[in-house]
Amino acid sequence: MRKLLLGAALSALMTGSAFAENIGVSMALFDDNFLTVLRNGMIDYGKTLDGVTLQVEDAQNDVAKQQSQVQNFIASGVSAIIVNPVDTDATVALSKIAADAGIPLVYVNREPVNVDQLPEKQAFVASDERESGTLETQEICRLLKEAGKTEANIVVMMGELSNQAARQRTQDVHDVIATPECSFMKIVEEQTANWQRTQASDLMTNWLSAGVQFDAVVSNNDEMAIGAIQALKAAGKDTTKEIIGGVDATQDALAAMKAGDLKVTVFQDAAGQGKGAVDTALKIARGEKVDTKVYIPFKLVTPANVDEYLSKN
Repeated sequence: MRKLLLGAALSALMTGSAFAENIGVSMALFDDNFLTVLRNGMIDYGKTLDGVTLQVEDAQNDVAKQQSQVQNFIASGVSAIIVNPVDTDATVALSKIAADAGIPLVYVNREPVNVDQLPEKQAFVASDERESGTLETQEICRLLKEAGKTEANIVVMMGELSNQAARQRTQDVHDVIATPECSFMKIVEEQTANWQRTQASDLMTNWLSAGVQFDAVVSNNDEMAIGAIQALKAAGKDTTKEIIGGVDATQDALAAMKAGDLKVTVFQDAAGQGKGAVDTALKIARGEKVDTKVYIPFKLVTPANVDEYLSKN
């Protein structure tokens, strides 16, 4: 009887391990407010799933390091891999590595350059960037009109140019300005601050020193918008009277909006993207059918509805 019980226990243990699923996650970098919410969303959701573990690594904004992480995940026998790409133009190589190994790969948040040619067992989970910059710029257009502007100069702060989201959000700005409703807006400066608050502060300081005149700041993300606000305050400007917009609806951005400094942001559901990426990775690993592109909607955030988003990101 004792042998029978031991055998049953061993069988149960082996069955449990057979169903254990380990997902390797490579994040572009840990030192980013939005990506931290995304990362934590995946980790927290993973903890609610029986038999699922997440191994999360920081690529430290290094393409080679990220590729090495993917190779190490494969070597360790993970069930699936989730990648938040350092460089969205470098994803073809990552896709090939995973496809050759037969390991499911899900890109999250940042759209891979090969999104329309992903191999089998690969998918992309994010929000449609054609919405983000469009919602932001349309609202800034509305605010400028409300302020009585018939001609308006704007400055655009771009994210990393190697990143598809930065390129698309900037294109969104141009597309909105090209419409009859917002054609009174003119871009007088458009430069990258690489998603970073400090670089954005430096960029705004340079613009002010050069005498650049503008009516609104359109930033590809909240961190750069906050950097612009900090530089304007340091220059003695009343930022409650400035029109400044960003994207992501981070906690710092929402605090800036409550203070009257930030007029526009766009909620990007970081936790929702994280959950969607984990679910998609598990479905592919289990042989279930999934959509190649899974989109989590963006939502416009203004002072009128900011309270709805205070606890979401």
